[in-house]
Amino acid sequence: VQLQASGGGLVQAGGSLRLSCAASGRIFSGYSMGWFRQVPGKERDFVAAISWSSGFTYYADSVKGRFTISRDSAKNTVYLQMNSLKLEDTAVYYCAADRNYRPGKVREFSLYEYWGQGTLVTVSS
Repeated sequence: VQLQASGGGLVQAGGSLRLSCAASGRIFSGYSMGWFRQVPGKERDFVAAISWSSGFTYYADSVKGRFTISRDSAKNTVYLQMNSLKLEDTAVYYCAADRNYRPGKVREFSLYEYWGQGTLVTVSS
């Protein structure tokens, strides 16, 4: 599975962006898909995840109520809709795929086997 993330850019605080993560290769029902973000000098942080089969979603507390993760099975694509963006949302955003959906472990980036290349989101004041 190869993942291609896109949709990043420069946006003012309070604005919105939608990230996309297109998968080449089949995403099976047992997968979970996640979004993580990283700023220089810091660890990669969990943002959101979704079970491919059930659509159940998970969010970091810092983005709950502002971000929405979704998937389009027909397009093999995962989305991250980001609203009410804040300065602290500035980061490189990565999408990832875990072949084994584990409800209690979707926040652990080390368990994801496949990663996209990252897309930069910059929120300005």
